[in-house]
Amino acid sequence: MNTIIHKPSTSPNHPSSLFPQISRCKTTRHLKQIHAHFIKTGQIHHPLAAAELLKFLTLSTQREIKYARKFFSQIHHPNCFSWNTIIRALADSDDNDQALLYFSHMLTDGLVEPNKFTFPCVLKACAKLARIEEGKQLHGFVVKLGLVSDEFVRSNLVRVYVMCGAMKDARVLFYQTRLEGNVVLWNVMIDGYVRMGDLRASRELFDSMPNKSVVSWNVMISGCAQNGHFKEAIEMFHDMQLGDVSPNYVTLVSVLPAISRLGAIELGKWVHLFAEKNEIEIDDVLGSALIDMYSKCGNIDKAVQVFEGIRNKKNPITWSAIIGGLAMHGRARDALDHFWRMQQAGVTPSDVVYIGVLSACSHAGLVEEGRSVYYHMVNVAGLLPRIEHYGCMVDLLGRAGCLEEAEQLILNMPIKPDDVILKALLGACKMHGNIEMGERIAKILMGWYPHDSGSYVALSNMFASEGNWEGVVKVRLKMKELDIRKDPGCSWIELDGVIHEFLVEDDSHPRAEGIHSMLEEMSDRLRSVGYRPNTTQVLLNMDEKEKQSALHYHSEKIAIAFGLISTKPQTPLQIVKNLRVCEDCHSSIKLVSKIYNRKIIVRDRKRFHHFENGSCSCMDYW
Repeated sequence: MNTIIHKPSTSPNHPSSLFPQISRCKTTRHLKQIHAHFIKTGQIHHPLAAAELLKFLTLSTQREIKYARKFFSQIHHPNCFSWNTIIRALADSDDNDQALLYFSHMLTDGLVEPNKFTFPCVLKACAKLARIEEGKQLHGFVVKLGLVSDEFVRSNLVRVYVMCGAMKDARVLFYQTRLEGNVVLWNVMIDGYVRMGDLRASRELFDSMPNKSVVSWNVMISGCAQNGHFKEAIEMFHDMQLGDVSPNYVTLVSVLPAISRLGAIELGKWVHLFAEKNEIEIDDVLGSALIDMYSKCGNIDKAVQVFEGIRNKKNPITWSAIIGGLAMHGRARDALDHFWRMQQAGVTPSDVVYIGVLSACSHAGLVEEGRSVYYHMVNVAGLLPRIEHYGCMVDLLGRAGCLEEAEQLILNMPIKPDDVILKALLGACKMHGNIEMGERIAKILMGWYPHDSGSYVALSNMFASEGNWEGVVKVRLKMKELDIRKDPGCSWIELDGVIHEFLVEDDSHPRAEGIHSMLEEMSDRLRSVGYRPNTTQVLLNMDEKEKQSALHYHSEKIAIAFGLISTKPQTPLQIVKNLRVCEDCHSSIKLVSKIYNRKIIVRDRKRFHHFENGSCSCMDYW
């Protein structure tokens, strides 16, 4: 009977030809009429009729899983086809527990033995649930039935081990398979290593693939981006374009976060143009990624333009992207305006949206507005504050000088504060010169996170600003004792599609000599307009000249010098820095923008600074 069912439809004994009224059925209502007719005529007891009715209920566009399960329970002796059909339907509809349960009933029933069409569906459900023990039992059963050589069964066995994180088992089975042309199986393995964070193993496997699909490239690009390897993600994207596989929608969504992180605006523009030229719909997801990219690459006006062009703005992620972008650029009023527009459009703000709005208020010093938004979130929207919301409020209050209120908020939190919140208050203590509270917070941080350099550096900064070199020495000795190293300052600038990276006091660039000459010229011209370096942040007890020299070679200044010698006059420069820009660099870049008639955009760890004609968009509040 099973052999007859799986014959081609041209066979006169195929169920569709035996029961043509089912194959011609278009609606569930019509099928119910056929079902009633079969019951009335007794045809319902024909196993092929039951199988065909079940197939329509589970696999057609008129899928009715609830009806199918009820119908299946009334089949007296379901054949293998019927068992496979209901299990597949449940697995396809993500009712995976039920799929495994029905397989268990099939075995308990004992009248029908599973075949090579049963296991792919059962294994698929097992993989989605990440049930490693059940997977191993199924593996043993497959071997017992002699089905381990079947390509589809083996592929799904590999998938189970991958989804359960058992990559050693998956690798053994994968190499035993030797299905060179099974691109899907290769992709499953590569994705498994990416999920484990083992990019080296995933890259080795990827490089050895005989044939790469667009999915193969997408897995690697997104894997690099998600694991913080942003330059590698972009390099993979470039390599993809040199081959014969064209990027698709998923590729663009995967590479845009890496572009955003590195501030590679020219490549971001190319991605946007590629989507438009190839008629790839810029929907809410891709649109949000583009908004985020333009925002983080310094072009907030283009981000707003993309936002306005998205037809369906019902997804909170789209509003979150534009509000977060406006916040990052210090456009707090615009962020608040979009927050109210969002609600007028009938879109309920998510907790992430509130983080963006509170961040906007913090960057602009809008204390009362921030309090109002926080009250709205808790008492109107009914959302429980997350650690990020508390962090925004502490940052908002701390920057505004409300240090005691910020500390009380931390003490009254129902959850334990993290290092981000405490560092926000510590930074505010430094900003407002509250050494007593700063020392107290720093000691808490050092106790909780003894190997995190941030609290040590902040405390050293405070001592240095007060001229307390004894305190600075104690902190530095403690760092040396614990082998704690300060994160090195690093800045990037993109020119002609190439990302140039600079570290503090970096002289490794091919144009190092020209960069050094420009740094000297910048220093001379700054002095000529009366500028004096702010050496209070230099953590070493050295003479004034040595301190000024140390400030001279901060990574963002090196990147700007390189930009000045590499571009035409009046060309805007855009820099990305991994740390918060220091006070001296902030002051000097303002003057550099005026002296050289350049618009200079700097994205530091916290926000954007648009320097132009001697002033900054942050209005010196950052």
